[in-house]
Amino acid sequence: MRRLFTAGLAAGCMVVGPVPLAFPAEPAGGMPPAAGQVIIKFRDDGAAAGVLRQHGLAGGLPVGSTGAELVSVPAGSERRLIEALSRDPAVEYAEPDQPVDAATSDQYFPRQYALQNDGQSFTNAKGDITVPAGTPDADVDAVEAWNTTTGSGIKVAVLDSGVASDNPDIAPKVVARANFSGSATKAGDPVAEDYYGHGTHVAGNIAATVNNTIGVAGVCPGCTILAGKVLDDSGVGSSSSLASGIDWAVSNGAKVINMSLGVRASRTLETAVNNAWSKGVVLVAAAGNGGNQTKIYPGAYTHVIAVGATDNNDAKASFSTYGAGWVDIAAPGVNVYSTFPNHPFVLATQNNRSQGYDVGNGSSMSSAIVAGAAALAWSSHPGATNTSIRADVESTADEVPGTGTYWAYGRVNANSAVK
Repeated sequence: MRRLFTAGLAAGCMVVGPVPLAFPAEPAGGMPPAAGQVIIKFRDDGAAAGVLRQHGLAGGLPVGSTGAELVSVPAGSERRLIEALSRDPAVEYAEPDQPVDAATSDQYFPRQYALQNDGQSFTNAKGDITVPAGTPDADVDAVEAWNTTTGSGIKVAVLDSGVASDNPDIAPKVVARANFSGSATKAGDPVAEDYYGHGTHVAGNIAATVNNTIGVAGVCPGCTILAGKVLDDSGVGSSSSLASGIDWAVSNGAKVINMSLGVRASRTLETAVNNAWSKGVVLVAAAGNGGNQTKIYPGAYTHVIAVGATDNNDAKASFSTYGAGWVDIAAPGVNVYSTFPNHPFVLATQNNRSQGYDVGNGSSMSSAIVAGAAALAWSSHPGATNTSIRADVESTADEVPGTGTYWAYGRVNANSAVK
């Protein structure tokens, strides 16, 4: 029997020490307008081509039925051209192409830099960790992706320590439960209840409900969760429990399987992975928290997307396992805010975490974020295959420091993946 270990929230993986308290603030001026394009409406359509030629521009694309055109311009020249065009009597108006920000009512969304990084600083739930200001847009563009899809109808299997039934942000998203861990179900509890805490945090990163006024939002808030408990109440499992969980996920219609855990190589586990891939499933796993290049499985298997961890500046997390030869992509994994059980759980004691919501560290969180992005891509690409979805996720990643060295592709970009 090969023993599993989780790839996140392990004791000692905290990377941000105590610094003076600071609470999140709204970014000054909001998000910048889209670069390289402006919106122009002409008083006389017949004059449009001539006016544009005077400014070295070509014709644009119609903006719905508004009568305006979206015109490409050299990046950095937007403001100058808007001012010049606005003075032309043939132009009714010229304006920037303003970004649409999907406002959410979720209580802790301002702390979710992984989904929207405005350079904010924030504290964890207990206020004993302050996350310094990050780099604006060092995020996965989840908010922008939601303008295309929120992932409705896509099932994501979370093979982990279970998912808590008492956190209202994630429990309603669980549509099936199974227990392969050997931990007995306690009286009155549903199958795959989470007493370790890891699985609930991972699931929340994937599919926590958006705009319900509480908690956080998942990358794929329209997705549903298959909760496969393959780790027991101490966070320990085996290759056989994971292989059984993979088969169960496939038979229950998972389009994505997330495995935020690791084990030594197992032929049985590899067979289960290959079988799931042959059935059209995208598999995602954590690369691990060893801070070295040692391969862990299932992440290192050919048919699994292995995910390393970054911070809110798009830098490699100090703990993240790396190596572009087998780690495929990266995603935020440092101080990632998500759901926890509202009952006592092991990681609350081990890592001083709060019930309900708090930060987590590890490539476990990174894997979950990539799984959510893959689920969004499934939703927006009818007729896709697991091969094409994997390519969508990997090929559209943002090139960040370490790309080609720490991981083969860059940091995942959900918005680019759904296009």
